[in-house]
Amino acid sequence: MAATTELTLFADYHQIHVSDADSDGDLGDAWTEQAVTDHLAVAQDALGIGTTVNVNVLVSVDLLSGEPADDSAGFDHVVEAGLHVSRGRLTVMGCTDYGPDAASFEVHPGWNRVRVSQSNLARAAEADIDSDLSPETMERVRVQVWPSAEAPLRVIKRWEQGGV
Repeated sequence: MAATTELTLFADYHQIHVSDADSDGDLGDAWTEQAVTDHLAVAQDALGIGTTVNVNVLVSVDLLSGEPADDSAGFDHVVEAGLHVSRGRLTVMGCTDYGPDAASFEVHPGWNRVRVSQSNLARAAEADIDSDLSPETMERVRVQVWPSAEAPLRVIKRWEQGGV
């Protein structure tokens, strides 16, 4: 059974954060050159999703009971990683949002898998700071979460600006 929530979040510093509600959300050391390339910075209890734009993006959050089917063909960039959520409360927010006001979700306590699928990246990048003025140019980020054993980051499909 899936539950979906739609959000519009400000991707300040080209980031959206998904984290354990009890996390301090410190991803400073996680933003390596590889993490920027992968569009995902990984800490045990926090993930930083790299966006192509530094404005509002559309984010859908899907809470799932198990691993979803691979539908990566419909997206530009798809990556997933493990995330530990100590008490089963997950937050999704822009990186400069105020944590207590962030969207919060009940998930499986312990290890979860988070798949991030991004679309409309080329159009959003081309429109840049004006990308959030129109649904046709707005970057879209889908976050799928399901209970899973701890597992490392995996890039399923890679998008690179200006090509591939």
